Amino acid sequence: MGMIKKYRSVTALAIIGLLFAGTACKKGHDNTGVEYAPQMYEAVGYEPYRQIRPNTINPEGLNMRLPARGTVARPNYHTKFGSGASATTDLMIYNIPADSIGMAERVLTNPIPDSEKSLAEGQVLYTRYCSHCHGAKGKGDGLVGKEYKGVPNYSSDAYKTMNDGHIFHVITHGKGRMWPHGSQITPEDRWKIVQYVHKLQQG
Repeated sequence: MGMIKKYRSVTALAIIGLLFAGTACKKGHDNTGVEYAPQMYEAVGYEPYRQIRPNTINPEGLNMRLPARGTVARPNYHTKFGSGASATTDLMIYNIPADSIGMAERVLTNPIPDSEKSLAEGQVLYTRYCSHCHGAKGKGDGLVGKEYKGVPNYSSDAYKTMNDGHIFHVITHGKGRMWPHGSQITPEDRWKIVQYVHKLQQG
């Protein structure tokens, strides 16, 4: 009896398959047949704020939602350089991709004027974030650097000529085994570190 039921099931499936095939053969070659999940093929392009037909799910018919309560904004840093009539305010946003270090070398220059104060602050920041690998004097002999191996000496070979953009980009995005520090150090502080690294390049 079990075998008979099994054969009947197979026969029924075969007949259903033939019916579908016969129906499909009668349709034109441009007919796509039945579409499953048509929203995957005919997606609605949502406008950022309101549709002609308002969104019935979100409050006030908006597509965009307000940030969740307690969301912490990631700021764009406005920093004032200089004093008096020559003071300028630059919006310090860094949008050069991680794989474009050559672009950073060509287009970036340090917006912070050289001064004893900024250099001293750069030394403090360098000691806090960089010296454990790069060493107090930039010789690549920090305690962590000794374990990593291959940490560069700033005052040797091509490292002596690394410019503002190169150093800033590497601090931001990392390079090789060096991890990125862009999320830990503000753009202004990164530029101060750049100033201090230039001092270390001099040996």
